[in-house]
Amino acid sequence: MLLSLLKILFFFAVVLVISLGAVHLSETGQMLRVEYGGTEYALTPVKAVAALLVLMVLAWLVFKALGLALAFIRFIAGDETAIDRYFARSRERKGYEALGEGMLAVASGEGKLAQDKAARAEKYLNMPHITNLLSAQAAEVAGDKARAGQVYRTLLEDDRTRFVGIRGLMRQKMDEGDTATALLLAQKAYALKPRHREVQDTLLGLEMREGDWKGARQLLKDKRRQGDLPKDVHIRRDAVLALQEASEVLAHGNSISAREAAISANKASPDLIPAAVLAARSYIAQKDYRNASRVLEKTWSVRPHPDVAAAYAEIVPDETPAARLARFNRLIAKSPDHEESRLLKAELLLAAEDFPGARRALGDLAEKHPTVRTLSIMAAVERGEGADDSVVRGYLARALTASRGPQWVCDKCHNVMSDWAPVCDSCGGFDTLTWREPDSVRSVATATGAEMLPLLVGAPRQEPATEPAPQPDAPVQHGAPEKPAGPPPVRRVEVADVAPGMVPRESDYVTVEPARTITTPEPAPARPEPRPELVIVSTPPSPPVVEPVLVRPDVAPPEDADWTEGRTRP
Repeated sequence: MLLSLLKILFFFAVVLVISLGAVHLSETGQMLRVEYGGTEYALTPVKAVAALLVLMVLAWLVFKALGLALAFIRFIAGDETAIDRYFARSRERKGYEALGEGMLAVASGEGKLAQDKAARAEKYLNMPHITNLLSAQAAEVAGDKARAGQVYRTLLEDDRTRFVGIRGLMRQKMDEGDTATALLLAQKAYALKPRHREVQDTLLGLEMREGDWKGARQLLKDKRRQGDLPKDVHIRRDAVLALQEASEVLAHGNSISAREAAISANKASPDLIPAAVLAARSYIAQKDYRNASRVLEKTWSVRPHPDVAAAYAEIVPDETPAARLARFNRLIAKSPDHEESRLLKAELLLAAEDFPGARRALGDLAEKHPTVRTLSIMAAVERGEGADDSVVRGYLARALTASRGPQWVCDKCHNVMSDWAPVCDSCGGFDTLTWREPDSVRSVATATGAEMLPLLVGAPRQEPATEPAPQPDAPVQHGAPEKPAGPPPVRRVEVADVAPGMVPRESDYVTVEPARTITTPEPAPARPEPRPELVIVSTPPSPPVVEPVLVRPDVAPPEDADWTEGRTRP
């Protein structure tokens, strides 16, 4: 509002000044005399001002005419003119439109349309560093790898697009499986942009895949120096890489460098079990048993592991079971309540044939956390204490379907590996293996859904009771038990030791002793002598032998049922 008011006041001031000047000139009596070509012209002040204005307009027109003539001459000569600039602006507008449509086509996955738009943008725009990039991306979307590689090589010629070209070629080589060439390209890309996060991760993965552990450790140092990696993570990963480097050096026969790298890795990360084991074995090779024991005991106090116990046993390989148990008590005391310590102590007691002590050391692990290892130890304890075979087979049968216990499991893809490695075989994750029990443990079941435990274990067979001797004046009866004076005795039942079949299965039945038939004569009453003598007498022909009858265990047979009839399956 104030600005508009000032503009109005300025306009009135200018008009006032011009008006006052015109009045002053009109009141002036002097004349302006101009002589040209022998003729004198007398002009009043007002006429002189008007003539000056006309002269200025004519001069402007003359200059415009000269500019037009000069532009026409330049147009004829082929130089840039306003007409050319008009057409250039039109081409530029069409090129940017094609570029935008091509980018949208790439984002939507329309490869053919993106290639057409990229060609149109390249035609109208003189920007190869932009249009070539669109052409490469369009070729990748369309699946034309050869065209994409050709365009990426073209991008290498321009300093502004060299990194993009190297990165594109690196990704192509990785897709083709050429990791050696991809590693070289990743190193060049990292040299151009060392802070690029994707290039850092790609280079680290390629170096680990190619076994360049020294280069991977240097890259971790750079990331730590740049602040992209926390200190504790850097220490852990550097220890893992140092351990793998030590393993590679040891494989090539350089034990001194391997020992130094292993000791360095163990100092950086004491809970890294493979590093502790390798460092301890390096000390054992030098006959430095004290440091080997110290390293393993420190690792056991942090994370007990069977490999640590195996390396601890290598310190004195030829000791007796009792001496080994006494020496291992120092290791077990570092973490006495851990499950691995209890299992280790139970195994040592088994080796020393102290079966009650092994049972006490194992405790209730076989019930609370049944694994193959705990159940196998319990089976060995039962065998050592002289238990029945069915009890031992019972524990072994449970071990068939039990969990295998802790294993090297990838936290990223849950892949289970037999040995530790810095990189997962399945997903390629770095330092993702953890010693733990897998999340899902599937039990083994039969195809028919029948439990295998009763078939594997069976039941302890009882010895048949001794029947009383026959009387001299009575025939010997086969298959007919003596008729008791009181209530009938309980029939002995055995589990049928047969394989499972289709429903109904024979394992659903039990075998009973044959009952008396109506044709079997009553036995003679027993004499009061406690131990009668056996007398050989002539006997009438024996009645036919009655075969065992299969009955359902869940159906109680009537007391007066005839067991010689109805032998067919229900």
